[in-house]
Amino acid sequence: MKIYYNYSEIGNKEINELFGQHSSATVSKLKKMVKSEMDKQNTSSYGANKVNTSIAYSIWGINVIDLERRRKKLQELSL
Repeated sequence: MKIYYNYSEIGNKEINELFGQHSSATVSKLKKMVKSEMDKQNTSSYGANKVNTSIAYSIWGINVIDLERRRKKLQELSL
């Protein structure tokens, strides 16, 4: 969640933080999926090597609302 809320766009460093260290080819494939959706949504990027964070999370199936709900529940249970 920290990456989602701290960065409007993410690059290789943040992607590796999310998924663990991967080859540049794998990271490139992940970004390519997002860039394709960004084109469909007519969303531009400020950095040539960056992708929109919100779209990336959506494409990669990371549900921030669900993560927040789970985190809140863990806090309520003091876990």
